[in-house]
Amino acid sequence: MLALGLGAISNSRLEGQVSPGPLARAHRDLEGTLKCTKCHGGGKDGMTARCENCHKDIAWLVDQGRGYHASKEAKGTPCASCHPDHAGEAFSMVKWPDGSAERFDHRRAGWPLTRTHAETKCAECHQSKYQVSAAARQSARKTGQGYTGLETTCTSCHEDVHRTALGQDCVKCHDTGKWTVTPGFNHDSTAYPLTSKHTEVKCEKCHLTVGLSAKSDAQGHPIPVYKPVPHQTCADCHEDVHKGQFGSNCASCHSTRGFQQIDRSSFNHDRTKYPLKGEHATVRCSACHGEFSTPATKKPAFATCTACHKDAHNGTATLAGKVVGCEECHTVNGFVPSTYTTEKHSKAKYPLEGKHGAVKCASCHRRETSTAAAPKWGSSKVVMRPAASTCLDCHADDHGGQLRARADRGNCAACHGVGGWKPSTFDRSAHAKLNLGLEGRHGDIACRACHGSDRKGLPPITATASLGKAGFLFKVTQVECAACHIDPHKGRFASGGARAKDRGCLGCHNTRAFRPSTATIATHKDFGLPLDGAHGATPCVACHADMKQAAGGPRRSSLVAGGASFAELRFATKTTCAECHENPHGDQFSSRKDGGRCEACHTAEAFQPAGRFDHNRDAAFSLKGGHEKVACNRCHVNDVSGGHPERLLFRPLSGKCESCHGGKETR
Repeated sequence: MLALGLGAISNSRLEGQVSPGPLARAHRDLEGTLKCTKCHGGGKDGMTARCENCHKDIAWLVDQGRGYHASKEAKGTPCASCHPDHAGEAFSMVKWPDGSAERFDHRRAGWPLTRTHAETKCAECHQSKYQVSAAARQSARKTGQGYTGLETTCTSCHEDVHRTALGQDCVKCHDTGKWTVTPGFNHDSTAYPLTSKHTEVKCEKCHLTVGLSAKSDAQGHPIPVYKPVPHQTCADCHEDVHKGQFGSNCASCHSTRGFQQIDRSSFNHDRTKYPLKGEHATVRCSACHGEFSTPATKKPAFATCTACHKDAHNGTATLAGKVVGCEECHTVNGFVPSTYTTEKHSKAKYPLEGKHGAVKCASCHRRETSTAAAPKWGSSKVVMRPAASTCLDCHADDHGGQLRARADRGNCAACHGVGGWKPSTFDRSAHAKLNLGLEGRHGDIACRACHGSDRKGLPPITATASLGKAGFLFKVTQVECAACHIDPHKGRFASGGARAKDRGCLGCHNTRAFRPSTATIATHKDFGLPLDGAHGATPCVACHADMKQAAGGPRRSSLVAGGASFAELRFATKTTCAECHENPHGDQFSSRKDGGRCEACHTAEAFQPAGRFDHNRDAAFSLKGGHEKVACNRCHVNDVSGGHPERLLFRPLSGKCESCHGGKETR
C-alpha cells in the first residue's frame, strides 16, 4: 500500500514523512496521522476487514453472494489491490478489471446486459432512484453515483403498466428489447385468439373498457382487467349499427378483417334482384342502404342509373339529339374509360380518323373549370360538344402565325394529315411552285435542314420569336447557290462577275452533286477555247492546275457555315498555245507576219507533223524535185554553233546549193 502511494518519492524524503500522500476525495474525513489505524493495521487481511466495516453494502453483497465482489474472480482479493489510495484528492480509487466503467463486462457482476440494456449508459441505471435493495440502505455513500443497491427485478427500474394484475415476472411476456413487443406471450393461448384487425388494437382498448369496471391502484391509475373479459358476441365490444335488424350474429356478414368487408360466403348480394358487379361490389353498404333506420332505405330503387346517380353531364350527353342513359357510354366497372368507341364516334359530326382515333377522350372533352360555364356541363364538368371546325380549335399554331397571310389562313390540313404531323404532305410538286424547286439532292434533304431553327452549316436564323413551338422558318431568303454553299470561284461566274454565266453555278453544276462538273468538251467553247483534237483527250486538271487541291482528300461539307475552306478555282482564260506549251523554236519565227503563232504550222491533233505547214508555200525554199524526199533533219540540224543544241535550226538557212552541196560529199 505504501509503495502504491509513494510512487516516485525519494527515500530521503520518505524518512521525513508520516503519511505517504494525501487521500482521495472520498476518504477526505480520514486524513490525519491519528486516523491511520482506522484503515491500517493487522496486515492486509486486517485492512480488508476494516474496509468492510465502512463499506457495509459491499460486505452485505458478499455475504448474499451477489454482485462482482462475491464472484470467484473478486472474492478473497484484498481491497487495496483494486482500490489504492494516498495518490491525491483527484485520484480515482477504482481499478476496473476491463480498464474503465464503460468497458466493464457486466457478466462479472452476475447480471449480463443484453439488447436495450447493453445500449444504456452506466449512469442511466446507477442512480439513487433505482437503488432500492438492502445494500443501498447500508451504503456509506450519501451522494453521487454508486454501483450498489440495484435489484434485478424489472419493476425495480420500470413502471408496471399492468398494475400487478399479471404478477411481477415480466420476462414471461417481455424481453430486454422493446416493451411493445411481447415474444413470450401469444393471445392464441387465451380463450379469444386475435385475428386481422383485432391484432392492431391496443391492449387497453379491450382491458380497460368502461364496462369492465376496472379498479385503481394507490396512485389512482386504473388496473387493467385481463379476465374475465366478455367476448362471446361482437356486441360485447361493438355497437350494433343495424339496430338488431339482422340479429346478433354479426359474423354471418362481417369478419375481423374490417366492418366494410362483408363475408360473401354468408351474404351474397347476387341472390338479390340487383347483383353487385364492377365498382358496385366495392361500395359500402351504407352508401346505398343508409343505416337501415327506415324501411325506404332498406330496399333502394335501382331500375336506372339516375335512380342512384345524378346526371353528371346535366343533360348534355346526347345521341342524335336525345339524352341517353349512362349505360350508353359507361359500365359498372367505372366511369373511366368510356365505352363510347371510335366506331360510335364515326356517326357523330366529327369522325375520329388517323391519330385522332388514339387520342384519349379527356384530351378533347376536357373539364371546364370556370365557375360560369361549369354548371352547363354538370358535376363532371366535361365538355361534351367541344369546338372542332378547324385544327386550331384544338391545336396551337406551332408556326407562330407565319402562314396566316395565306389564302387558307394557315390551315393545318394544307400541309398535314390526321395520320400524324410527320411527314408533312407538302411535297416536291408543291415546293416547285415556290421560289426554289426541290431538284436533285435538294429533294432528299430533310425540311429542317433548311427551315429549322437548329439548321447546321447555314447562316443562323435570327427571327426565333416568330418561329413558334415547331422552330420552323418558312420564308427562307437563301435561294441562290452561293447563299448556302461556298463559291470556290469567288463570284467570277456569278451574275455581275468577271466571267458571268447566264445560270451562274448551274451553268457548270447540277443539284445532284458539285462533282463532276456538267461542263463538257462540247460546252468548253463557251469559255473561249474549243477543245479540238488532242485537247479533247486532255484531263481538265492538266490545264487547270488549281483543281488539284480540290480533287484530293475526303469530301467536305460545302455549306457556308460548315467550317470547311476551299482553294480558289479561278479557271483563268487561255487562248494561245504559248500560254500552255513551251516554244521549242525559240524566236526563230518571231519576224514572221503572224509573229510565229504555233497554229500557223501546227494543228490541235498533234505537234508532229506540222499539219498546216507547206514548205513550197510558206518557206522561201521550195521542195520540188529531189528535195521532196529528203528528211527534214538533213537540212534542219541542231543549232550547236548557235548555243542551242536542243533546238532545230530553221531560220536563217541559206538557199544556195553550195551551202549544202560541196566537195565530194553531198548532204
